[in-house]
Amino acid sequence: MNTRMSQQAEGQAESWMARLLAPDCTPADRAAFEDWLAQSPDHVTAWLEVERVQMLAAQLRSDDMLRAAARAVRRSPARSGWHRWAPAAAAAVLVLAVATIWWQHEPFAEADPQYYATAMGEQSEVALADGTVVLLDSGTHLTARFDGRQRLLELERGRAQFVVGRDPDRPFLVKAGQTSVRDVGTTFQVGHRGDVVEVGLLEGRVDVSAASGSATTTLAPGEQVSVDAQGRIGPKAPLDVVAARAWPQGDLVFKQRRLDELLAEMNRYSKQQVRLADPALGALTVSGVFHAGDQAALVAVLERGWSLRAERKSVDEIVLHARDR
Repeated sequence: MNTRMSQQAEGQAESWMARLLAPDCTPADRAAFEDWLAQSPDHVTAWLEVERVQMLAAQLRSDDMLRAAARAVRRSPARSGWHRWAPAAAAAVLVLAVATIWWQHEPFAEADPQYYATAMGEQSEVALADGTVVLLDSGTHLTARFDGRQRLLELERGRAQFVVGRDPDRPFLVKAGQTSVRDVGTTFQVGHRGDVVEVGLLEGRVDVSAASGSATTTLAPGEQVSVDAQGRIGPKAPLDVVAARAWPQGDLVFKQRRLDELLAEMNRYSKQQVRLADPALGALTVSGVFHAGDQAALVAVLERGWSLRAERKSVDEIVLHARDR
């Protein structure tokens, strides 16, 4: 995010903070805020920073040093030139108080973060405080930060399915790389592997935004979209619903997939890696349903149906060769 965009987003975030804290804030205002928040990950970042400053200010209101400074300014006798220096003196005390509290509480947390992770071959189901159920796929890292205004989760890598608990007063946002996903009471999946983010919707509705600008794509059930490393949203495409519903049950469904892609997916679930002796074999297409991590069954099927021969190099490595004719 460049400096101009950063300043613009921060200014908008400050305006939204003032609006949401106003006594006459309406549900329509909150809905408009949620729309703005979902437009770009930059807005999420700016909002978190404004929230951090707001919380720090709340701490300052109860700080003894600051209250003492305020009393000193109010009680000071009217002396020649004092009115010119009082604001500067108060500001200096304020800066000192901010620095003191910042030092005491650094690193500052917008909300108490909760960390979740799965190892290779492991899947884990997590129930969050708002009733949301998250299924973490193999090799997934996720951080959740909930506060009184929003529910924010960051998918650092891996894949997860979200069955979102209903909470109309707090938007549910998932951030992954250059992508943010805003949920509207639904079931959806997000994959973050390498620099690409993929979002698929099973039920409800989600808004997918990218850092490249204010463009937002709304998904309907049975649709998916990918966002590249530059934050560009690709065209919507049909979601393979059968495959999407299978992996949370521990099964992987492949329909006319390249063999090298299939092996890369299966290898994510096992320490025993299946490799190709000749990269050209990767162009073979394979269809089938395989249990994640069951490398023995996979190799047996490939030997029977695709004229391949397995060489077991070690406990953790199997190499596939073209069968001699």
